[in-house]
Amino acid sequence: MLRLLIADDERVIREMIHDLIDWNSLGIEVVGLCKNGIEAYDMVLDEYPDIVLTDIKMPGLSGLELIQKVSELNQNIQFIILSGYGEFEYAKEALRMGAFDYLLKPVEEEGLTAILERYIEIREKKRKETDTEEEMDSSVRDSRVKKIIEEINQRYTEKISLGDLADGCGLSIGHLSTLIKKETGQSFSEYITGKRMEDAKKLLCREELSIDDIADMVGYHDYFYFTKAFKKYMGMSPSMYRKNL
Repeated sequence: MLRLLIADDERVIREMIHDLIDWNSLGIEVVGLCKNGIEAYDMVLDEYPDIVLTDIKMPGLSGLELIQKVSELNQNIQFIILSGYGEFEYAKEALRMGAFDYLLKPVEEEGLTAILERYIEIREKKRKETDTEEEMDSSVRDSRVKKIIEEINQRYTEKISLGDLADGCGLSIGHLSTLIKKETGQSFSEYITGKRMEDAKKLLCREELSIDDIADMVGYHDYFYFTKAFKKYMGMSPSMYRKNL
């Protein structure tokens, strides 16, 4: 449900606007009625409404000053300005400052409802566009990481680095590392080590191959490093594993 704040220094107008339309039917909750700009700003900090419906002239902070202060919060809060016929220049200034729209007093149900419905329509359209973009981005990321996993599966016995793979697909090392772990359940180094060790286990069944040969075949060009890595992976040395076959 969207949240809306009403600010006007005239109590009669505040209450009239509050009672003017069926807020629930629009999916809007009125979270506060404020009698001046300072009170409105304090309530913005407490409630962070989606919409502020505010008079252009109020004590403490004017509607324009309220827009300026709220804009500094970097929150996506939209303003609908209420102005009298003699305050049109202020209303135009509010629009230049990013206000969503303005209404001339006296406020009528039809005019206010039309503005709110337009705001809701635009907001919903942006939300759908954002969702679509996120889905597309997710699809692109999934496609990239699947290609990278395929490349690792083809080249895991070679000397490949996460940095080289990241450069090749235009991702940061940290981001690619996260995607690989999400896809495989393992870190980059764990995944490569696992592939190499599973190959080593199969090759150890072939008595004609020395352990040194096997180490080289699975991508380890240092016998002692291979032995250490195998023992960490299997809990025993390659020679002990072969003996137990």
